[in-house]
Amino acid sequence: MAALSVTTAIGLQQFGGALRPSPIVASSVTYGGFYCKQQQQQQQQSLFQVSTTIVGAHFLRRKLLHERSSKKMGRALICAVAPVKEEESSSPAVSQSSGTSSSVDPLNVLVTGSTKGVGLALAREFLRFGDNVVICSRSVERVENTVQDLKKEFEEQKILGMACDVRDSESIQALVDMAKSKLGHIDIWINNAGTNAYTYKPLVEFTDADIMQIVETNTLGVMLCCRQAIRLMREQNRGGHIFNMDGAGADGNATPRFAAYGATKRSLAQFTKSLQAELKMQGIKKVVVHNLSPGMVTTDLLMTGGDTRVAKFFINALAEPADKVAQYLVPRIRLIASDRKNNSTYTRFLTGFKAYTKILARLLFKARKDRYLPED
Repeated sequence: MAALSVTTAIGLQQFGGALRPSPIVASSVTYGGFYCKQQQQQQQQSLFQVSTTIVGAHFLRRKLLHERSSKKMGRALICAVAPVKEEESSSPAVSQSSGTSSSVDPLNVLVTGSTKGVGLALAREFLRFGDNVVICSRSVERVENTVQDLKKEFEEQKILGMACDVRDSESIQALVDMAKSKLGHIDIWINNAGTNAYTYKPLVEFTDADIMQIVETNTLGVMLCCRQAIRLMREQNRGGHIFNMDGAGADGNATPRFAAYGATKRSLAQFTKSLQAELKMQGIKKVVVHNLSPGMVTTDLLMTGGDTRVAKFFINALAEPADKVAQYLVPRIRLIASDRKNNSTYTRFLTGFKAYTKILARLLFKARKDRYLPED
């Protein structure tokens, strides 16, 4: 799925008993929007020394240097990095001047790649808010089973499902026709379907079929879906909002062992900007294209790459389950759609500041050690 956001942990290597950045990552470690750059002379240091230097420099500049007294500085540092209970750190509710997400009228939502992972978590969270949801994936069996399971859990809302291959325009059109006939309109379209062929290795070891699957799903699929969604929404009086899900590589940093995936995700921000410019050029204000960034999510796609010491460290420190990510994203998506503003947005779950504080908490307090994967 598009949830994968670990980028260069797999590019790190262990040498002589100490962890150091591999030359392939050019001294850069990136995790969905969180990036750190090291001078070459620091490459011989341990993982603790490297991470402390990286995180400490940015954190002190952005946070602590704004505090004038040393007492306030110390208190700010402890509050920022001290580990907290999971229920205290989760804040799915969103309040803005326009109100809360829960006050928004029910919306019609279509999510691609929504029979598992982040897509399914998003669909379930929209249903919790009382929205009507269309799910899809390439597998007829998975769609049918998912629809049945969701209908048992949510009896009041409309839950529709249909097999759809986002690489095929006719398949997408059939999905649009079904959604339109059953719901009348679509308010939110989320392009979540994505793949890395569930493998991590140098590009030269990928088969032609693997590369085609990645590029066709992640790039061509998003293009075809956006085209159909815009055609649908521009004819609707209420318009609509399209959200493209980014992933590892979206920030332009290296993604060793899944280079093709990273390249497809890097293109999304530019593609979204181009579509928004085209809509403005055509005078279409009621259709808006946005980007979403889920951060590191504990999906099969991410966990498949957790086979190195450094990957395990950062997955444990930064990754979150899909339902927690959905609890954060969905209220914000609903507010964007309900405000009906024509400005494009980029909503990120794992911001740089969040990543820095989590890494510091891991280093100073061993927070989240072995949370998902054993590190020893």
